[in-house]
Amino acid sequence: MAQEKLTRETVVEQALALADQEGVDAVTIRRLASLLAVTPMALYWHFKNKEELMAALAEHVLSGVTADVSPGDPWQRRLRVIVEAVVRAMRDNPCVPDLLGAVKDKHELESFNRATEATLDVLAEAGFTSREAFAVSSYLLNGVTALVKGCPLWTGEPREAEERRLRRLKLESMPGDRYPRMIQYGGTLSEPPDIDGYYGFGVDLLLRGVEAMAARRPGAA
Repeated sequence: MAQEKLTRETVVEQALALADQEGVDAVTIRRLASLLAVTPMALYWHFKNKEELMAALAEHVLSGVTADVSPGDPWQRRLRVIVEAVVRAMRDNPCVPDLLGAVKDKHELESFNRATEATLDVLAEAGFTSREAFAVSSYLLNGVTALVKGCPLWTGEPREAEERRLRRLKLESMPGDRYPRMIQYGGTLSEPPDIDGYYGFGVDLLLRGVEAMAARRPGAA
């Protein structure tokens, strides 16, 4: 790649691809320069250090979180749209949880602030106090992060089917009088995981808890 054609967007896209493939720690100015066939100084023209680059990556992946939120929708629908958008961003870019951890102050990110403000506004409409709303928004972010990190990977490779088979056999060999439910679960491993179902169930679980708490607030309809 010729140095004169290098853009900030190109650097961000390459850095994001590297972070998704090898992890955030693999993203260095020198490594990126090598991948982009430029000198490290060409990257410093766009980002003065790795911290600034990490912030730009986080800004990029979170930029669409509030894009589909409709102000006229019920608060439950708006909250779901935000949460599902965060899940989608993390599914598309597995590095996002670690990337957010690498940003020293997430409130310096405009996209993060927009998403946080939108979430707090929704939760205020649901009847939560400011302190409660911030706690709920934090729990939701942590819950989504755990949901994505805990997702069973499935690419369809033969080794995954074999690993699933061995796990099923191990569970089904447990004492039936002590672990009947675990044995029952083991039988479900004969089929590949339903990834979309996994995420849909997880998001429902998180949001139903928020909705149940909101329904108990003073003055709730």
